[in-house]
Amino acid sequence: MSQSAVLQFPPPSAATSEAWLRDKLAYYADAWDVAQDLARGISDIVVLDTRSAEQYQAGHICGAVSFPHRTMTAETLSQLNSDKVYVTYCDGIGCNGSTKGAWKLAAAGFRVKELIGGLDFWLRDRHPVTQGEAAGEWPAQTMPEDCGC
Repeated sequence: MSQSAVLQFPPPSAATSEAWLRDKLAYYADAWDVAQDLARGISDIVVLDTRSAEQYQAGHICGAVSFPHRTMTAETLSQLNSDKVYVTYCDGIGCNGSTKGAWKLAAAGFRVKELIGGLDFWLRDRHPVTQGEAAGEWPAQTMPEDCGC
């Protein structure tokens, strides 16, 4: 009988798992949840595209604001509203621009989450994007109540 590769490292207790998973959800948002909030006009969040201005103009999440992580300084961050929760994104899991942006925001005292999978996962889920310098408006379409996961 062979030993389980999964169980080679036993899982933590249920209470430890619950705490860790709750914390994980505090740090990340997925494309479905962000799309749902944008479609509903939730004003408590601001989606920040942390890629370059050129990449933003080529295509970005509808309603996202361009704020390249390389331009985040004490001076530029001081223009943000500390009552909002900022959701950062970049190209995808191979890009750490959203992490760098989120770190700068958190270090400056802002509440922040990262979008899992960035623009790549957003596009895979077929959520709307727009082009140009403006954030763009969320399209007048209804979203299903759940994503099936």
